[in-house]
Amino acid sequence: MPHHFTDLRSRGPAPRRSGNIIHASDANGLLVITQIQPIAVVFSLPQDQLPQVYDKLRKGVQLNVDAFDRDNTFKITSGKLLTIDNQIDPTTGTYKLKAVFNNQDNALFPNQFVNVHLLVDTRKNLTLIPVPAIQRGPQGTYVYLVGQGNVVSIRPITIAQTTGDTAGLSSGLKQGDVVVTDGQDKLQDGSKIVPSTVPAGNSSSDATAPGATPQQNSAPQGKAARAGGKKQ
Repeated sequence: MPHHFTDLRSRGPAPRRSGNIIHASDANGLLVITQIQPIAVVFSLPQDQLPQVYDKLRKGVQLNVDAFDRDNTFKITSGKLLTIDNQIDPTTGTYKLKAVFNNQDNALFPNQFVNVHLLVDTRKNLTLIPVPAIQRGPQGTYVYLVGQGNVVSIRPITIAQTTGDTAGLSSGLKQGDVVVTDGQDKLQDGSKIVPSTVPAGNSSSDATAPGATPQQNSAPQGKAARAGGKKQ
């Protein structure tokens, strides 16, 4: 009767070496085979975002996935969304997704922690502002808009999408508007502020513009930001 054998070569320490006694009942077996090319990454999303992702998958749309490092600042590699779990975790209100990466350069390693960015949709013509500028009250969602003479006014806004520390607005502000991002608890509609100087940034993101301080003796220094460009 012919016998077939497979030659396995691995990197790293092996659980068994020549001369070891092994048994069929050993819990760890002879070795553990881990696939790294391609490699899969499992991550979770809030259940409220399930309809958007599921609708794309049902229509056969291939969703792109980026893996970032632990600090969420450097993109390691890009891949594709493979599948989603068939149930929601009731303890966390999230569901699991699996993405696959070719990993030809071995940039990803088993059990490595990464931050995953999943691109589900592209929104156009949104005005970007920092999330700290957004206030909520009985009148809905609003910001303090800095006008002529450094007088602030309450400006209702409509949030279309929020990603990280940046919110995309579909209405309420235009590019170049300056909004208060700190110290809003000292303000009311019609308050006059004293601008303070802080570094300015790129107007296409959560840029920082001249700061704003309420015109009160004991008020802490606040900050303002300029509404950014359109998100493509």
